[in-house]
Amino acid sequence: MRPTILREVFAGFLRTRRIVRHFRRRALLETLTRTGVSREIPAALTQPLAAAAIADAQALLEQLGSHEDGLSEAQAEGIRERVGPNEVEHEKPLPRWMHLWHCYRNPFNLLLTLLAIVSYLTHDMKGTLVIGTMVVLSTVLRFWQEGKSNQAADALKAMVSNTATVLRRGADAGTVAQQVELATRLLVPGDVIWLSAGDMIPADCRVLTAKDLFVSQSAMTGESMPVEKSAAHSGPQTINALDLENLVFMGTNVVSGSARAVVLHTGNNTYFGALANRVVATDRAPTAFYAGVNQVSWLLIRFMFVMAPLVFFINGFTKGDWMEALLFALAIAVGLTPEMLPMIVTSTLAKGAVFLSRKKVIVKRLDAVQNFGAMDVLCTDKTGTLTQDKIFLARHVDAWGEESSDVLELAYLNSYYQTGLKNLLDVAVLEHAEVSRELEPAKNFRKVDEIPFDFTRRRMSVVVAEHDAHHLLITKGAVEEILAVCTQVRHGEAVEPLTPELLQRIRTVTADLNEEGLRVVAVAAREGPPTQEVYGLADESALTLIGYVAFLDPPKDSTAAALKALAEHQVAVKVLTGDNELVAAKICREVGLAQQGVLLGRDIEAMNDQQLGEAVENHNLFAKLTPLHKERIVHRLKANGHVVGFMGDGINDAPALRAADIGISVDSAVDIAKEAADIILLEKSLMVLEQGVQEGRRTFANMLKYIKITASSNFGNVFSVLIAAALLPFLPMLPMHLLVLNLLYDISQIAIPFDNVDEEMLRQPLRWQPGDIGRFMVFFGPLSSVFDMLTFAMMWWVFGAQTPAQQTLFQSGWFVVSLLTQALIVHLIRSPKLPFIESRASLPLMAMTLAIVTVGLFLPMGPLAHYFKLQALPPLYFALLPLTMLGYMALTQAMKGFYRRRWGWQ
Repeated sequence: MRPTILREVFAGFLRTRRIVRHFRRRALLETLTRTGVSREIPAALTQPLAAAAIADAQALLEQLGSHEDGLSEAQAEGIRERVGPNEVEHEKPLPRWMHLWHCYRNPFNLLLTLLAIVSYLTHDMKGTLVIGTMVVLSTVLRFWQEGKSNQAADALKAMVSNTATVLRRGADAGTVAQQVELATRLLVPGDVIWLSAGDMIPADCRVLTAKDLFVSQSAMTGESMPVEKSAAHSGPQTINALDLENLVFMGTNVVSGSARAVVLHTGNNTYFGALANRVVATDRAPTAFYAGVNQVSWLLIRFMFVMAPLVFFINGFTKGDWMEALLFALAIAVGLTPEMLPMIVTSTLAKGAVFLSRKKVIVKRLDAVQNFGAMDVLCTDKTGTLTQDKIFLARHVDAWGEESSDVLELAYLNSYYQTGLKNLLDVAVLEHAEVSRELEPAKNFRKVDEIPFDFTRRRMSVVVAEHDAHHLLITKGAVEEILAVCTQVRHGEAVEPLTPELLQRIRTVTADLNEEGLRVVAVAAREGPPTQEVYGLADESALTLIGYVAFLDPPKDSTAAALKALAEHQVAVKVLTGDNELVAAKICREVGLAQQGVLLGRDIEAMNDQQLGEAVENHNLFAKLTPLHKERIVHRLKANGHVVGFMGDGINDAPALRAADIGISVDSAVDIAKEAADIILLEKSLMVLEQGVQEGRRTFANMLKYIKITASSNFGNVFSVLIAAALLPFLPMLPMHLLVLNLLYDISQIAIPFDNVDEEMLRQPLRWQPGDIGRFMVFFGPLSSVFDMLTFAMMWWVFGAQTPAQQTLFQSGWFVVSLLTQALIVHLIRSPKLPFIESRASLPLMAMTLAIVTVGLFLPMGPLAHYFKLQALPPLYFALLPLTMLGYMALTQAMKGFYRRRWGWQ
């Protein structure tokens, strides 16, 4: 990818809600449920929908200014200028002032603003300036990083945007209409579109023609079962437009069948748009990741609310100057506030997203990067993930396993004439060299009707007529499902009844093919008189089994290495497939995935949730699954405490993609799968996922470093302040000193997102554990206080800084020690290893540390010392300073060893 594109992608990733779908439909509907917003359609929208449902199709097209062959491009462009793009209001970018407000309004900035106001009211102008600088710095940096996201958002959305098949007429009246693929945002009222299995409904539409059309409206109504749609509303009068049989709505999806429909409403005027307007001010519920960030943030804020008043009262009572005590307590509050946390989190996630973009991975939700690191179970389909995603037609045999050209011809006719979603098996049949050379179905056959595929029957049928002499129903599908509707079997030119003995032999033949790693699809047929023009599910009966077409999908060369790498990183891989268990088992053996038992869909049907919860832990291969089986397995794994990723690209994967903690799909997936996913792969490979897991853990580890380092350092400083406040006749450090220290320290942390991470930290899943952070802070914070006390003693007895008149010398001495220990703690606890020797920080972090230390030493020793109320330190101080630092390093390293043995090191 070119550097300029990468820069755009980097900017785009930094604004979560603007990346791909600013207002994801599923999230909105979950928000509605949570906030109690009504899902009823406003009357202003209900009446036009009801009128469109009962109107004559031709009259409706004329009313919309359209035609049964759709609009011309010029007509569509004119309408688009009038009604705008097919996008809901909330998807538009925020105004710059609103974006700036969002960058500012985190708890820490609001708290710092309050402290700055108090400082101003108490005439502490220097404190006001320093605190204000910190707020402005944090806000502007974040605004600058996120500001460029608008430029890249459209490009990113285009990479994974959904499209619709639209009929377009030429400029001349006699020109034949053509089917074109358009981005859904370009649709306008009056467009005539084609819908087939796997399509997202791109707008509110009236169905003109339909064939076995089933639509999932669960996102709108909560109904789990798809509903059938037709070209006419034959049901009773209803005030609920969702009950109208000939209307389909934006945000729903086609499960099976096909249809031609005209667009009625787009964008804000759709049912979905009406709902969006009701919750435009409602924020999306925080994800588990951001909930964890918030938990940690409030832990630190609560700590600050306890410690700052304590410092205030101790200083007030011991020094008697309550105004000075107030200013000092405010400085302590600022010092305890990790105001850079929002920017560190955003920057770290963005860096991970940039890394993944180089691996041809598009991150739709920024926190999905961290979810990679937390993932400990990856559920994946078999085809195209473990295998090459290039299926070859390897065998075409009759029921006895002997090669048969009749089977090949019937399979070809079935794949050629079906208008639903053509899967890889259909493509393999159509591309077969022998078929392409010898068969010309258009010459001898015409299509009569079609019974589309669905995941309950697991078969599909087409009906063709040969010279109108008779009708031939050809059914292709899973072996067991085809056998269930067969009563006969062809053997050569003869037809025999399907006896139990023959069934056993048939199953032996198919099992042998499966053992070879071939995926077997059965083909059956039935002839009938040319009198029937419409066929349905009831006609799939009394068929004759003709034979099988068997497909080979060899495993990818990289799969075995990827599975091994995932196992080394403690990510368990479970294969969830609708395919035969024998084929799946053979592929698993070839790629080195040790089997822990096979669980079939029919076994899952017989289990309750508790039994399935136990079974999913003991099995890693699940075969012959329906979409609901996959979703249920994911839910059970999550209920068992796992962070679950699911990788899939088909219609049958969409429920599981939504259910998983991190849904992963590919750019070639069907629309509904891409809509449900959090991550889009431009290259379908498990190796990319393994790299994503490492990057997610690296991202999380760097965020955790900042929190641990900041919490420990701040706690140690406050602990020292409490002791000093009780013992010293003057403040150990002025409020301005504390603010400058905090500002310098925060600037040095900007480089943390780019720090190195030890390989050991990448070997296990990482999660938020606020309790562990609190314990870490209590154990490591006071270590610096030990050496602060030694510094106090040194300044008191060695340098004689014992009176208020000599407090500047005392404060300068502690200022330098405090800054150096804060700089050093970054390197001491960024890794459990020995710093600088076994584990080195990245060059940017080392450079920032050196720069801050240089500035910190320059302030008391340089010409600005008087301005900051500091003074130059004697040479003996700098002779003793290295001993203090070496002692601090030794004690911290000893505590690291104890802590790691006792609680581990996340």
